[in-house]
Amino acid sequence: MNSIYQNIITSISKSEKLLAVLIDPDKMRLEAVSKFISKINQSKATHIFVGGSEVNEGVTETLVEDIKKHTNLPVILFPGDVIQITDKADAILFLSLISGRNPDYLIGKHVDAISKLRETNLEVVSTGYLLIENGKETSVERVSKTKPLKRNNIKKIIDTAKAGELLGKKLIYLEAGSGATHAIEPEIISKVKEELNIPLIVGGGIRSKKGLESAYKAGADLVVIGTAFEQDKSFFNEIKK
Repeated sequence: MNSIYQNIITSISKSEKLLAVLIDPDKMRLEAVSKFISKINQSKATHIFVGGSEVNEGVTETLVEDIKKHTNLPVILFPGDVIQITDKADAILFLSLISGRNPDYLIGKHVDAISKLRETNLEVVSTGYLLIENGKETSVERVSKTKPLKRNNIKKIIDTAKAGELLGKKLIYLEAGSGATHAIEPEIISKVKEELNIPLIVGGGIRSKKGLESAYKAGADLVVIGTAFEQDKSFFNEIKK
């Protein structure tokens, strides 16, 4: 497989909008994988992300192995911890939670991950991860013991994202969190995008085609959906190929 990151860059250069479906290993039953992946294959999705904040050891690898049987889409790890690393995937977002100040999620977990990554052929994509408040506590906030950035402090969000780029991150990910009560505002997306020279990922709280198009129009290069795709049949029908 060609470099997943380079393919993202190439797609953006062609003004193609990318869509990832996030699958949480803690919530996906193996017996439901085949049917669910069939739905993804029928949609406009370009990538599959796999990961969650709280997942038992071994569950991610088993799930990824099963997913790969049913799709040719790239499967990218979106890990909440080192135990979610598996060579069965194609790539890993090497996430640094730059919105928080917990050293474990800035660099500590990454050091712990190296011994496992050495044993894999995973493409490692360094990613600056920013958690933005969404109206309720998220699992990321609880597990990482960090606070999200305030929505009304757009300058802080912009500066944090830009700092991530200057630190050498290849992607910036704005996250409202799983099951967010509302998505990240277009104004935040557009202002962050204006500052960046690297791809921008946006996820959390997007539950309709209108919300999807709004994120793209504001400047998101890749949008991540999860809960809505799983629970709302009408949303799935709206994003069929």
